[in-house]
Amino acid sequence: MAEPNWLIDFPALDESTLRAFNRAVDDAYLSFTRTYGATIEDAFDPLLRFMVWFEHLMLGAPWWLVILAVAALAWGASRGWKLPALVVASFLAIGVMGMWEDTMRTMAMISVCTLIAVVVGIPTGILMSRSDRMKAGVVPVLDIMQTMPSFVYLIPVVMLLGLGKVPGLLAVVIYAIPPVIRLTDLGIRLVDKEVLEATDAFGASPWQRLWGVQVPLAMPNIMAGINQTIMMALAMVVVASMIGVKGLGQPVLRAVTNQYFAMGLLNGLAVVLLAILFDRVTQSYGRRMQRYRDESR
Repeated sequence: MAEPNWLIDFPALDESTLRAFNRAVDDAYLSFTRTYGATIEDAFDPLLRFMVWFEHLMLGAPWWLVILAVAALAWGASRGWKLPALVVASFLAIGVMGMWEDTMRTMAMISVCTLIAVVVGIPTGILMSRSDRMKAGVVPVLDIMQTMPSFVYLIPVVMLLGLGKVPGLLAVVIYAIPPVIRLTDLGIRLVDKEVLEATDAFGASPWQRLWGVQVPLAMPNIMAGINQTIMMALAMVVVASMIGVKGLGQPVLRAVTNQYFAMGLLNGLAVVLLAILFDRVTQSYGRRMQRYRDESR
């Protein structure tokens, strides 16, 4: 075998060294999963119970009640008839095409993922806005979470928790949470300093200034972050179906595997309709909050 030319070939480690390194990493993680896997599964059991309950709630609710509730949310956001009409037409089309149950499962999954992303992401964004040192530490982590291929998240999660709802939820949340964190931090940092100075002049405490002034004025940016989080969560529907998460992703995956064009097209369009509806509703709420902020100045 010819000696490598270091002027042309990159001086990489030899294959035996790389294999030894990969084996050491795999063995360390396997040891971790065997030691702490059961404990971690028990810790996520309440989340699993909540997800199962919410999914059963969505599946057990009458179809007309679900459509009415979502249409009411759309009307509350837009205060017009066009968006509620789009909601009704979209859900009727989904139901007629026989995709109602899968759509409800997907909506339940996305709703829980968004709730977790909001509960974790908004406080994290607030802390980032109050500490440049924390922001410097969190931003690289967010960059990794957004750029790492989503399939890579599935490997350690599945090894630790197996197949099912919780691993899929964790993978979706990891992929989708960065926008709400970033835009919460940005929104609070963009609050006018003169407004904050006036708040301090009136003797407001830091807690009152945060929740009475900064967070309300930053809500349009926060809603934009929630919007992007929902969109990214929907983009993970098919990937999550690979580890046993039921919903619209599984028929798409079957269609790809078996080359069923019609099945893939219809279920893909159902995902698109959900994305459009979520996008329009959250954008409408964001615009209303923006108008309220402009009027309050």
